[in-house]
Amino acid sequence: MTTQEILEAARSAKAQMAMADEQQKNAALYAMADWLETETNAILIANEADMKAAEDTISEVMLDRLRLTKERIADMAEGIRQVAQLPDPVGKVRYSHSRPNGLKIDRVGCPLGVVAIIYESRPNVTSDAAALAIKSGNACVLRCGKEAWRSSAAIVHALKQGLAAKKLPMEAVNLIEDTTHDSANALMTAVGYVDMLIPRGGAGLIRACVEQAKVPCIQTGTGICHIYVDATADLKQAVDIVENAKTSRPSVCNSMEVCLVSERVADEFLPMLKQRLVDERQAAGNVPVELRLDARAGAIIEGSAAGEADFDTEFLDYILAVKVVKDVDEAIAHISEHSTGHSESILTQDESCAARFTSAVDSAAVYVNASTRFTDGGEFGLGCEMGISTQKLHARGPMGLDELCSYKYVIRGNGQIR
Repeated sequence: MTTQEILEAARSAKAQMAMADEQQKNAALYAMADWLETETNAILIANEADMKAAEDTISEVMLDRLRLTKERIADMAEGIRQVAQLPDPVGKVRYSHSRPNGLKIDRVGCPLGVVAIIYESRPNVTSDAAALAIKSGNACVLRCGKEAWRSSAAIVHALKQGLAAKKLPMEAVNLIEDTTHDSANALMTAVGYVDMLIPRGGAGLIRACVEQAKVPCIQTGTGICHIYVDATADLKQAVDIVENAKTSRPSVCNSMEVCLVSERVADEFLPMLKQRLVDERQAAGNVPVELRLDARAGAIIEGSAAGEADFDTEFLDYILAVKVVKDVDEAIAHISEHSTGHSESILTQDESCAARFTSAVDSAAVYVNASTRFTDGGEFGLGCEMGISTQKLHARGPMGLDELCSYKYVIRGNGQIR
């Protein structure tokens, strides 16, 4: 099908999706999860072909984002079931009051309509996005990167079987067949067909969508995430947190890219950091983290000299920019200048310092003594997510069911006239 035909199919499905009740949507979601597991072998065969085609074109960490296993597919199915168990946002009365003239005014949750999402080489996004769209009463149009197309097509085929089994329109979940820039441009300009566009990927993709889209667009995902190690931090705990935030999955947007260290603990903490992220990983046969150090950090430990761009780069790799700062105020100032508004964390035992940080740092997720890797729909109890919004209107942070809904006013009267 052409991109235009897919858009027309999605638009034709949105009225039926908006009218589907919670029981029908949940039944479809459970069927979608079952079909996903039933089609595991077919999905793995498609993913193997994607992996083989991408071997020499993307980095090892990006290959890991593309890779599917039986366990990952099982997790995807479980994520769909978790969405089914969440409260239905459609029809939920968010606000209600009565006027002196007797009118009763309710603000009620309603679907957006057709949600389009452009994403890159993460096939699990396909099932997450579809599940959230169905539960929130929307139709979705998915446009993945060429590296993940075979995998995503196999996933969508399975999900459509689940929809059909429970009498919901198969056209509620759609995958764009064209992976060229033409299809992305078509979604950005699909006025009258797309009610909201979500770009989920690198800075270039997000910037292109925000600058060129003629349909409503959510800015998501780019994560230059910071952790500030305060003078009062538990340094052993701090090393554990930084290790998790940088190395547990460096290719995702909630991994940390910059470590700011108070000058009062830099002499003690930085050698601990290098030992954990470089020396111990190297000795264990793991990829060591390349530390890109400002001048003050470089005077304490060995590493690469940080370039001017290193504090404004989302590495998505085993690379960490490190800077020594005077105190929490300098850390806040640095974050204010360089952050993308995704996730930041302070490691401290000083409550007043933590309060200053959480008040002053203007990001979607601000942590105290925890890894930035928790910025995730599942970890926040949202089931899964459509993306991480780094803007303020209308959604911020992990985008779950509520963020895929708008609202309408429903007014009940008894003959009132104005």
